[in-house]
Amino acid sequence: MPLTEVEAVNPVRSTKSKSISGWTTFKDYYAGPIIAFILFLTLWQVIPILASIPHFILPKPTDVFQAAVSDWSILQAAIQVTVLESLIGFLLSAIIGISSSVLLASSKIIERSLYPYAIVLQSIPVVAVAPIVVIWFGAGFNSIVVISFLIGFFPVVSNTLMGLQSVDKQMDELFTLYRASRWQRMLRLRIPAAMPYMMAGLKVSCTLSIVGAIVGEYVAGIGGGNGGLGYAITVAAIQVKTPFLFACGIAAAVLGISFYLLVSLCARWMLGSWHESAMKVEK
Repeated sequence: MPLTEVEAVNPVRSTKSKSISGWTTFKDYYAGPIIAFILFLTLWQVIPILASIPHFILPKPTDVFQAAVSDWSILQAAIQVTVLESLIGFLLSAIIGISSSVLLASSKIIERSLYPYAIVLQSIPVVAVAPIVVIWFGAGFNSIVVISFLIGFFPVVSNTLMGLQSVDKQMDELFTLYRASRWQRMLRLRIPAAMPYMMAGLKVSCTLSIVGAIVGEYVAGIGGGNGGLGYAITVAAIQVKTPFLFACGIAAAVLGISFYLLVSLCARWMLGSWHESAMKVEK
């Protein structure tokens, strides 16, 4: 790897400046959350001991860790099932949501005719829709994926549609001046302009797809197959295994954060070279 001008002139100074820069980055971005997390864990560990709260009411972090280790085979299998369900639900939300947005944005008549129904679908509580989904698709995996899709669908549609309608007027007039067709304008102007909005919708949808999968397992059951985190939480609640209940909840949270970071990484890769929202992350 070629040396930079500073490294070639003074390698010791360059190494020192990199060390200072790394410490500054750690202090500005990571030190605060790490200290807050340690304080939170400490308080969580101490309060049940001082208040003599039994572990089936409020387990300590050590109890939760011990439950996760002792029942790791159950927890691992549940995580794998939920990941698969939420991943398929999220992909369906992304593909169908973006396609629907392009269709809605292609014509005002289509948008005025269909978009209200998307809002109505979003307004209906999942617990009211879920029994219908179970009747149509049967109990188990298929219904859980459909419920996950339904919850993650609307954020993709609403954000992408907003982006497709937020085109710079001067660029739009330029395309009119060159007599671009409707689909040329869509492919070369409106879809690239909507990319930041689309990524924002996908970030919301990816976390909601996990919520949808877990909620779907409550309603649609496991259908004779292996259950996911929702099923594991239900069983743990019935058996009053509160530490394992907390372990499942923490696993769901970690899963959601991992999905969000993965989609954010994709968004940064796609937008980092030209859009301000992603370029700011690099500063």
